[in-house]
Amino acid sequence: MDTRTQATRMERDIVGELAVPADAYYGVHTLRAMQNFPITGQPLQPEMIRALAQIKKACAVAAGERGALDASVAQAIADACDDVLTGSLNDQFPVDPVQGGAGTSVNMNMNEVLANRAIERLGGRKGDYALVHPNDHVNYGQSTNDVYPSCGKLTAIRLMAPLLDALQALVDALAERATAFDDVVKMGRTQLQDAVPIRLGQEFAAYAAVLRRDVARLRTARDGLRTLNLGGTAVGTGLNADPAFAGRALALLCEYSGEPLRRSEDLIDGTQNLDACVQLSAALKTCAVNLSKISNDLRLMASGPSAGLGEINLPARQNGSSIMPGKINPVIPEVVNQIAFGVIGNDLTVTLAAEAGQLELNAFEPILFYKLYESIQTLTHGMRTLTVNCIRGITANAERCRRQVEEGAGMAAALCPYIGYTRASSLAREAVRSHTPLRALAQREAVLPEARLEALLDPYALTTAQR
Repeated sequence: MDTRTQATRMERDIVGELAVPADAYYGVHTLRAMQNFPITGQPLQPEMIRALAQIKKACAVAAGERGALDASVAQAIADACDDVLTGSLNDQFPVDPVQGGAGTSVNMNMNEVLANRAIERLGGRKGDYALVHPNDHVNYGQSTNDVYPSCGKLTAIRLMAPLLDALQALVDALAERATAFDDVVKMGRTQLQDAVPIRLGQEFAAYAAVLRRDVARLRTARDGLRTLNLGGTAVGTGLNADPAFAGRALALLCEYSGEPLRRSEDLIDGTQNLDACVQLSAALKTCAVNLSKISNDLRLMASGPSAGLGEINLPARQNGSSIMPGKINPVIPEVVNQIAFGVIGNDLTVTLAAEAGQLELNAFEPILFYKLYESIQTLTHGMRTLTVNCIRGITANAERCRRQVEEGAGMAAALCPYIGYTRASSLAREAVRSHTPLRALAQREAVLPEARLEALLDPYALTTAQR
C-alpha cells in the first residue's frame, strides 16, 4: 500500500503528534522507535515477544486480583496477551532489537499492542486509550527497568534448551565415534610434531569429555538467569508496585512460563547488575573455544588426502573448488570455526555492555541481549550441523594410521626406561634420517632381547596406562 494514502490515526506523546497507521496495534512510541533506531534491520527475537507477553499477563492478572485494575480491563489485557502468544501479532513488533533507552521501546511497543488489542476486545477503537492505557493499565506496577531485564533473561533461558539438546547430541555422537575408533592406533602429536602413539578413539573420547564439562557449565550459567528483579520497578525500590502484587505476578509468571523463577534477594542489585548474563556469555565462549579446537583437529587429521595427515575422512558435503576438480573441503568444521569467532567477539560486547552500566540501571541491555541470543542460536545451529553433517559420518584410515606409527620414531620414548634417554634419542634421530622404522633399527642394534622389544613396541599397549 502507498503510505501516502494509507489511513492513519493521530497519537500524541510529550514530544508531539505523529500519524500512526490506522490498522496498527502499536502506537506513537513504537513509531518513534522505528524512526530513531533503524540499526540492525532484524526483528525482535520471537521468544522475547513471548516472554514479555507472559510477564504482562502475569501483571495484569495479579493487578486484577488485587483490585488495582478494573476486572474487565485486566481480563481484556490478559486476553490480548494470549492473542500475542499465538504469534499472530508478531508483525506488530517492528522495533529494532538494538536501541537506546534501555529497552523502553520494546516495553512500550508491547504496552501499545496490548492496549489496542484490549480496547478492541472491549468494543472500542484503536487509539482510544481512555478505555485501556498503555502506561496506566498495561504497565501497571511495572517499569521497563524490571520488565525488560526479566524478559531478556527468560528469553535466554528458553533459547538455552535447544542449545543444550544440540550439545548433548554432539557429545553422544563423539562418544559413539570414540567407541568405533577404539582400536585405531595413530601417531599422537604435540606442537604438530610426532610424539607417542595414541588411539583415535581416545582423541574422540577427549572431545566428548571437554564438551560434557561445557554442558555442566552452561546449565549452571542458565540457572543463574532464573533470578529476576520483577517488582523492583524503576531503580529496585519497588516504587508504585505493591509487594503483594509483585509477588503474585512472579508466581503467575512461573506458572505461565513453566520456569522455576525466583525474585532477587536485593532488587536494587538485581536492577543494577547483569553479571548472570556475563557468566552465561563466558560459558558460551568457553564452549565455542572448545568447539573451534575440535574443528581445527578434524581439519588437520583429514588434511590431504594424499599430501596431508589423511588419518580420517570427513563426509563430502559439496564441491571444494570452482577451479580444482575433485577437491573436497572441510566446510562443516570451517563454519563451526567461524561461529566460534563470532561468539568470542559477542562475549566481548556482552562484557563491555555489562561493565558500562552506571548507577541504578544498565542502559546497554539491548545490545547485550541481542549478542547473547546470537551466540546461543548460532552455536545451536553450528553444533547441529557438526553432529549431523560431519561427526556421525567420519571414518578412519586405519592402515595409514598404523603405517605412520610403525614407520616413525614416535615409539622411542617407550625404550627410555630400559636403554636411557640418550641412546633412545640416537635411535630416533637415525630412524628419521634414514627413513628406517624404529623397531627395525632397535632390532638391528640388538638394544634389547627380541621378545622384550616386541612387548615394549606394541603400538596398542603404548596407548594404555597399564602395560
